[in-house]
Amino acid sequence: MTAPAPAVEPTPGVIRRGLVVLWQEVQLHPRPFAFAVFGSLTYALATVLSSVVIGQVVDKVVTPRFADGEVASGALWAGALAIFGVGVLKSAGIACRRVNATITQARVQETLRARVVDQFIELPLGYHRSKPTGELLAHAGGDAEAATDILAPLPWATGVMVLLAVASAWLLATDLFLGAIGLVLLPSALFLNVWFQARLEEPANLAQEAYGDLSSVAYESIDGAMVVKTLGAEEREGDRFQQRAELLRDRRILLGVRQAALFQLLDLLPSIGILFLLVVGAWRVDRGLISTGTLVGFLNLIRLVTWPLHLVGWVLGSMPRTVAGWDRVQGVLREPVPVPSALRLATRHVDDDAALVVEGLTFDYSHGVRILSDISFSLPRGITAALVGPTGGGKSTLLQVIAGLLDPTSGTVSAAAPVALAFQEPFVFADSARSNITMGADLGEDELRVAAEVAQADEFIDELPEGYESVIGERGATLSGGQRQRLALARALARQPSLLLLDDATSSVDPATEAAILIGLAGTFASSTTLVVATRPSTIALADVVLFLAGGRLVAQGAHAELLRTTPGYAHLVEAYEHDRTSGSETRPDRDPGKRTTPSTAELVMDEPL
Repeated sequence: MTAPAPAVEPTPGVIRRGLVVLWQEVQLHPRPFAFAVFGSLTYALATVLSSVVIGQVVDKVVTPRFADGEVASGALWAGALAIFGVGVLKSAGIACRRVNATITQARVQETLRARVVDQFIELPLGYHRSKPTGELLAHAGGDAEAATDILAPLPWATGVMVLLAVASAWLLATDLFLGAIGLVLLPSALFLNVWFQARLEEPANLAQEAYGDLSSVAYESIDGAMVVKTLGAEEREGDRFQQRAELLRDRRILLGVRQAALFQLLDLLPSIGILFLLVVGAWRVDRGLISTGTLVGFLNLIRLVTWPLHLVGWVLGSMPRTVAGWDRVQGVLREPVPVPSALRLATRHVDDDAALVVEGLTFDYSHGVRILSDISFSLPRGITAALVGPTGGGKSTLLQVIAGLLDPTSGTVSAAAPVALAFQEPFVFADSARSNITMGADLGEDELRVAAEVAQADEFIDELPEGYESVIGERGATLSGGQRQRLALARALARQPSLLLLDDATSSVDPATEAAILIGLAGTFASSTTLVVATRPSTIALADVVLFLAGGRLVAQGAHAELLRTTPGYAHLVEAYEHDRTSGSETRPDRDPGKRTTPSTAELVMDEPL
């Protein structure tokens, strides 16, 4: 269950931080952004030019028509062409800005998402265990989107600032009185933006945190749908999701209310400015200090600047959300990636006669709980070793350390590369059976078939509608548990591993099929070493050596018969396994139509008493 996300306190200097964030994002893909800014500047200059042209048309075409009753045809055509030309220039600027701004935003989003996912791949298993899956999805999705929300309008905002500067200069150069009104109006709008954005940061941060929390709950409810339905917990999960959804709704409403207040004030300011311009402008026209066309041009320019002021406000108002999304993405990217594990560092130095050497291995989880203590053993090449021990003894953790998924607290692990690990609960991709086995590796058809045959997966794959090209449902939903395990085992074998680790990876297949798999490994992959977590007496009987792990310590190792005589704890555990088998309480393996008919020699081995 995911705890509610903590509130984020407002931080000072959000505009400065936001500008730094935007600069860093623009540096990722500067070229399309530069073209977008160029288009925006073209539009801004054309906008000011359009007001100048309109003023000239009023003075040279409209006013003479009312005063004299006629107008020169040359002036009429010149005015029409000027208005048309300015319109074309503005349209070209808009098209250039929109296309390139969209390209910039899309590319930066793709880059951030790719970096987050790459970081997820590099981060250790402990990080993923400490984070809800929904939160991880939010980092790669919603957070990356929030961080780049204002990239698309940013070039326009840049053009608007140029527009305001050029407009102010033109206003002042044309008439100081009217220019002064513009100079009061524009800074007032910017001040309102700065004042309001400080009050938008907190609800923006809280809304983004609530979005991540909602994603976590949604993922848990969907991914655990079978558990929810089995336990009749639909109402409980619905209520839990509704609580998070209502929290997100309330925080976004608060953000929206504050943004609406800002935009209403920004609507009011230009109206006040136009009112003053009309009063003062009429007085200036009446005194003959400016022409009617100049006043019309002033009013047109203020009208054109009204909407861009909204844009500046929107950009500044959205900056807290951008900063919040960026900080959450960077929080992932700043996570320290551990140096290559002891396994990866030592694989080249393992002795030629040994497949695995573990010396003084100790492992503690981050909260201080010790799982493995001072474990040392070695396995020669080409043998099968069974890892046996009570539940919670550290068997799975040991295999994960050997595989390099967890780094040991102390000690060393040396292994002959490559190493492959198959889990009890295999992950199957929503892709073809072939792709699930190859995982992008360049495998020949013979290598693919051999891996599937040894894993006892070839027959049920051949029976699929399109054989190896059949698309498996998400998480292997169209396969049985035993089929998923055999498909995952074939994936591990396709790498031709020198060391194969099986973490109870055949628990869902019947004992006869499991025996056929182990016999196939001993034959086809005779040079590989297999270390298998074993809970079935039949599996233990097939092992060349047994490692008895209890309480995080390697209590004993040796042949199965020897440990029965010399290690009481091991003997008691095997007796319990045997009792489960003979009483029928052993978990029944998954049976499916694709199960191979196992050779009688394997069946005889499975029937041997311990």
